[in-house]
Amino acid sequence: MSNKKFWLALVLGLFLGSFWQAAQAELEVSGYYKNLYVNSRTLGLLEPQQPYYLDLNRLRLILKGDLGEETSFNVQYDNEVIVGSYLETNQFLVQKNLPSDTFFNLDRTYADDTSVYARHGFYRAFLDTRVVGMDVRIGRQRIAWGSALFWSPIDIINPFSPTQIEREQRVGVDAVAFDWDYNDLSRLSLVYAAHANPVRDTTALRWRTNIALYDLGVTAGRFRNDSMAGLDFAGQLGPVGLRGEWTQTSSLVDGQYQRVVLGADYSFPNTLSFMVELYYNGQGKSDPSDYNFGRLLSGEIQSLARRYVGALVGYDISPIWKLENYYIQNLDDSSDFLYLRLIVSATDNIELAAGTQLFNGSTGSEYGTFEDNVTLQLQWYF
Repeated sequence: MSNKKFWLALVLGLFLGSFWQAAQAELEVSGYYKNLYVNSRTLGLLEPQQPYYLDLNRLRLILKGDLGEETSFNVQYDNEVIVGSYLETNQFLVQKNLPSDTFFNLDRTYADDTSVYARHGFYRAFLDTRVVGMDVRIGRQRIAWGSALFWSPIDIINPFSPTQIEREQRVGVDAVAFDWDYNDLSRLSLVYAAHANPVRDTTALRWRTNIALYDLGVTAGRFRNDSMAGLDFAGQLGPVGLRGEWTQTSSLVDGQYQRVVLGADYSFPNTLSFMVELYYNGQGKSDPSDYNFGRLLSGEIQSLARRYVGALVGYDISPIWKLENYYIQNLDDSSDFLYLRLIVSATDNIELAAGTQLFNGSTGSEYGTFEDNVTLQLQWYF
């Protein structure tokens, strides 16, 4: 039996063998409906630039329940329908055909033409249980390591772009994760994340503890054909929050390189909050002529240059109105990115948001290559 068939049989067996009890379990059903409208222009890298609009409609159903005293399940099902002139662009054609970075293909497309694109699948699907005193999670999940806001060298299993519109959306991995809390403040974690291409499987070990009110972590492993080891910390210095991450990576593609991030945050009593991060990316390039936008657009890397600064300013205008401002500057090519977002809680379960992403820089620079956009969002939780 091939490795892929073995893992498929194992995961399906665990789920099917457990869900027969679901009829007797106390289920919790929740989710949301989101409508996201985006107006922008295509990138000149892929085709002659043209204006477009995109209207995404996502229904997410979340089903949680207990299967006995020590086992629970979490299934999150998405159904997405996208319409708009964006479907007629080469940029969308490239985007929808990007290979999945997971082991199982849990998504299915059921409409695909220039008038509508629709797909459905599982955003999360995992079991939580206890085995010999350890917490074990099996299935499609998010492995959240690291504490940085814009760039996290430690959070390498589920990396994300610091400029993505839906910052809360994190693609999961198909993994088995073991967590052993051997005392109240310390945890040892082991993760194996399978990939459709066995060369890109991930095996990683993480130790975390707390000393003198600081969270400290050590991480090491093989991440998608790269070997990496790193250290991180997070804590308070008086009223100021501090965090830092450092990694050393050995890659067949990029050679030996380091990544470092240092961050600090402070919140005033009036709800005004600041956060700043400095980032050194040894994987990046100092000369814009060496940028590889193909790797960036495919999600293989998240940043092109070496030196960055990022900042977040947040303010609760009132109990229902909130303002967020994300800013990033590429210090190597002087390009920058600004994401302004106004959020209002219209009711207890309906949130409205309006935003704009502004990219600025010279031709060939990282952020100067991307196009400004305007976004409108409605999200109804149930």
